[in-house]
Amino acid sequence: MSHTIRRATMADAGALAELAAVTFPLACPPSSSPEDIAAHLANTLSEDHFRGYLADPDITILVLDSGDRLNGYSLLVDRPASDPDVASALILTPSVELSKCYVHPEHHGLGAAAELMHASVQAAGAAGRAGIWLGVNSQNARAIRFYGKSGFRKVGTKSFRLGSTVEHDFVLERALP
Repeated sequence: MSHTIRRATMADAGALAELAAVTFPLACPPSSSPEDIAAHLANTLSEDHFRGYLADPDITILVLDSGDRLNGYSLLVDRPASDPDVASALILTPSVELSKCYVHPEHHGLGAAAELMHASVQAAGAAGRAGIWLGVNSQNARAIRFYGKSGFRKVGTKSFRLGSTVEHDFVLERALP
């Protein structure tokens, strides 16, 4: 499947929310309730929230565009970590947060995620920061393996509230080129 990776525009907000509704649940632990997932989507990954992200000068969203639909996206935040657990764990500072990196399940195993990750690392590197970090659910073995292959290593842990539950994430980081 052919695609391009490009910076998202305001016109992509609706498609990003639709893609998030498909991809975010895949990153959640099996014990996550549908209500907690739906609340997170409404409170963080709605079309209006994506408009806000796109308007924020500290945020870059890259999309995997196949022409007829978006099949992946990453969201980079270029500001200091506000979570004290993250801030104390990071070794490479200043750093950029890879807040989101998702690919539609129809594109898993095709190299699309690796391409998106490469583009995300390059975009973060262009900001002149020392490192890039992310949080990944400690139960998401597939994502942890992918991030390891992408050069990330575990430097700490943090908590993440998903609706009524508290999830436990690993904090991973890697050096930027």
